Amino acid sequence: MKPGTRALGIAESTDESSGDCVFCGAVVRADRTVDGIAFATATVGGLDATDAVRDLFEESLREDVQYVVLSGIAPAWFNLLDLDALAAVAQRPVIAVSYESSPGLEPALREHFEGTALTERLETYDRLPPRQRIEVNGEPLFVRAVDKRESSGGPDAARIVRAYTPADGRPEPLRVARVAARGARSWRVRNDG
Repeated sequence: MKPGTRALGIAESTDESSGDCVFCGAVVRADRTVDGIAFATATVGGLDATDAVRDLFEESLREDVQYVVLSGIAPAWFNLLDLDALAAVAQRPVIAVSYESSPGLEPALREHFEGTALTERLETYDRLPPRQRIEVNGEPLFVRAVDKRESSGGPDAARIVRAYTPADGRPEPLRVARVAARGARSWRVRNDG
């Protein structure tokens, strides 16, 4: 991958005491140069995370950004991301990365939600593509990938994630976004309190 190829990494930091989650979108080149930062918020335990990510798209999804990489699918206490909807808006590959093996979210969703709140989450969860296990720098990662472009045969998620992961198992766009989201959340807590 060329050094200047850009990905938008999106990660969050949750403040359960306030009920807010701060998302950061970080545009990072394959050579690890940070090329932009944006923020959005969502509700802990809500259903607005997909909208928050769309807000980040409006600010950060420039023509030169080739990929979107998300840290997980259930930020802010099961505020599930709709990967199909995000890929349709992005019109480029959208890849969700997680770091641990799991039996899936359905048991946890059923334990914590009921009625409409459960139904809406299960509908979003059931539309997700299956997770694929990949190895990156000797670390196992789990990815879900969607690409809604007509000409696409689907993204090569393993190649894309590896290209943006210089060490260990965390893609650089997600590492930068996570650090920035934590900093922004801490700043908000200090200045709103």
